[in-house]
Amino acid sequence: MADEHEQDDGGIRTFPFPVDRSLLGVGMQVGPMSGGRAWHTHAPLRGVHRIDFHIVMLFTGGPVRHMIDFTEYEARAGDLLWIRPGQVHRFSPDGAYHGTALTMQPGFLPRATVEAAGLYRYDLPPLLRPDPARRAALTAALDQLRREYEDATTLPLSLHTAVLRHTLSAFLLRLAHLAASSAEAARGRRSDTAFTLFRDAVERDFATNHSVSAYADALGYSRRTLVRVVRAATGSTPKGFIDHRVVLEAKRLLAHTDLPIARVGAAIGFPDPANFSKFFHQHTAHTPAAFRAELR
Repeated sequence: MADEHEQDDGGIRTFPFPVDRSLLGVGMQVGPMSGGRAWHTHAPLRGVHRIDFHIVMLFTGGPVRHMIDFTEYEARAGDLLWIRPGQVHRFSPDGAYHGTALTMQPGFLPRATVEAAGLYRYDLPPLLRPDPARRAALTAALDQLRREYEDATTLPLSLHTAVLRHTLSAFLLRLAHLAASSAEAARGRRSDTAFTLFRDAVERDFATNHSVSAYADALGYSRRTLVRVVRAATGSTPKGFIDHRVVLEAKRLLAHTDLPIARVGAAIGFPDPANFSKFFHQHTAHTPAAFRAELR
């Protein structure tokens, strides 16, 4: 049963943003990470879990290995990790987390800032390694945000919250620019409009639509165009991109729920359990049952 720090969302146990632990109940927190882990007391350190808020960690020490969406990342001093709502992750029980942690409710910022900062760009890398100039700018912006967060006595709550929103927006816009630049550098090109539309359509419809032709028709592009832009952006094919997203969701559901495997398959577009097991094994070299057993 979910306790006061957990909620059950269709069988997925999710850790919500701890409003009761935020200063004056505003929709964000910022403060030091420490070896005592008081800053994430209620997280299951030895297991994967899900969150419904943003976490940004700026490291001053390391290395620390941290799993995000079933990929292990090694963060060192000067690196940042950005975990978005809905992503699964796991703390390293043996890692020394030192630096500053920012957590934020999705609804704390206005829609315009959310869209401009790409807060739900799940295609962007969670591990960021800024160059010295960008690191200094991000560190200064985060330090300013922390000072504003802790200065809760000189302004009325409404003004204090407004200042926090503006200061947080400035930090996140810098961070989002770094994330987008890192992704473009990794691809060796700028983002293509056709790929962006395809990526967003897949994120919206992957649970019910696995057809490249259907996406092409809906977006008004030919299959050849989708093959070209997806290969240029990711090095993969449109079908490979769709399958990767479907497999990721299957892993999340297997890790986070006690749903029967047949229902996991149905939730991502496989009404036939045998077809789901075959698909999952083809892409992971594990059966769904074996994958779930390794996490328990």
